[in-house]
Amino acid sequence: MYKSILKPYFFSLAPETAHHKAISLFNIGLKIPGGSAILKSIYGYRDKSLEREVFGMKFNNPVGLAAGFDKDGKYFHQMARLGFGHIEIGTVTPLPQDGNPKPRMFRLPQDRGLINRMGFNNDGVDAMADRLKKGKPKDTVLGGNIGKNKITPNDKAVDDYITCFKKLHPYVDYFVVNVSSPNTPGLRELQDKKPLTHILSSLKEENSKIDHSRPIVLKIAPDLNHDQLDDIVDIVNSTQIDGLIATNTTISRAGLKTDSSIVEEIGAGGLSGAPVFRASTDVLKYLVEKSNGGFPIIGVGGIDSPETAKEKLAAGASLIQIYSGMVYEGPGLISKINKALTK
Repeated sequence: MYKSILKPYFFSLAPETAHHKAISLFNIGLKIPGGSAILKSIYGYRDKSLEREVFGMKFNNPVGLAAGFDKDGKYFHQMARLGFGHIEIGTVTPLPQDGNPKPRMFRLPQDRGLINRMGFNNDGVDAMADRLKKGKPKDTVLGGNIGKNKITPNDKAVDDYITCFKKLHPYVDYFVVNVSSPNTPGLRELQDKKPLTHILSSLKEENSKIDHSRPIVLKIAPDLNHDQLDDIVDIVNSTQIDGLIATNTTISRAGLKTDSSIVEEIGAGGLSGAPVFRASTDVLKYLVEKSNGGFPIIGVGGIDSPETAKEKLAAGASLIQIYSGMVYEGPGLISKINKALTK
């Protein structure tokens, strides 16, 4: 149904409009008598063999929803009905911000990819915390992806991360520190060893002051070279954070099938989906080898089939996340991956 009816309709709309339309239709389906039970029977595949323990927490399956889909914590209850083992909300910043001017999301159908330059558009951490006070889905681990406001200078960035950390701490199960989006000017400079160590050490210190500490993981870009990745491993070990997410979107446009004039016209932004799969998986493999598997890594980037999911896990990922793949394959992708992993 998705590929024959819904996908052609969604792809006839601007990507950001299609995103909101898809959620609206999903909400309508949930309101139909018995709709929730039907969706659960279709998508909520469960099997004991899929369970994982990572970061000291139980995950019902290894497939999660990557950050960016639910930037404000508005839809995680609905998305939990699709069978995800974990859902990551955000990226959220201390103050609300509009993000970059529209259009800011683009499809590359020939490449099964997306380019976005959203720019951390969100309602702010207070609005997210208010929504989370109402509770979270049972049996679904919830992650909070935190960032800094565009107007915050890098030398004050740590304050933004600490603000988000403190306000979300009672409500999420783990935190993701996002310094790797290419769509906030200067943000990726925070991946350098000195500023990154300062941010992570400060968050670890805050975490130690609270009775129930939360796992802290770092999300990195796929565009780091081996020397930079070596620094990342050193930083994880020195700060004793809990792990990594590899990777965010890429600024590279290498190897695309889409006509170069179209790509140039789209302009700046992070490329996700199938084109980033190889680079992100190579980064994952390198980190696993360099660290001797010393900490968990969530693999994300280009997973759009059971085969790519299996390859990411075989490369050493403890868990995986999807987003762009679901745009092209539909919500059935989650159960397809989980069923394939049980065989």
